[in-house]
Amino acid sequence: MSAVPRSEKPAGRFRRMMDRLSSSQQDLESEELREDTATVGCTRIGDCHDRQVVTVAGTLRTVTLRPRAGVPALEAELFDGSAALDVVWLGRRSIVGIEPGRKLIASGRISMSRGRRVLFNPKYELRPLGRE
Repeated sequence: MSAVPRSEKPAGRFRRMMDRLSSSQQDLESEELREDTATVGCTRIGDCHDRQVVTVAGTLRTVTLRPRAGVPALEAELFDGSAALDVVWLGRRSIVGIEPGRKLIASGRISMSRGRRVLFNPKYELRPLGRE
């Protein structure tokens, strides 16, 4: 066996085609999201650490209204193919355009809450719908 993992070996056209055919839909979507994050120039969520100021991009998987300490809070899970983080807008019940499946770029300081990465009240930019 070679010491270089298969994903790091140079792959020909046939190998890439076979890898795509044998990959699950979820793996293909994750790879597409990772490539999109790289082209936008954002940090991968999997590379983010506690208290780090970051700009991340991904797709919103879920959006829920969950009160925190009696204050309404809109929570969304952002996934970029490497990992997920929770985006929380305190004091908001809804935000136009924030819905599952929407692509988003968010900026702010990462914090850790119950072992998960969280961005509170981030600056954000909704990505256009037509390019999906």
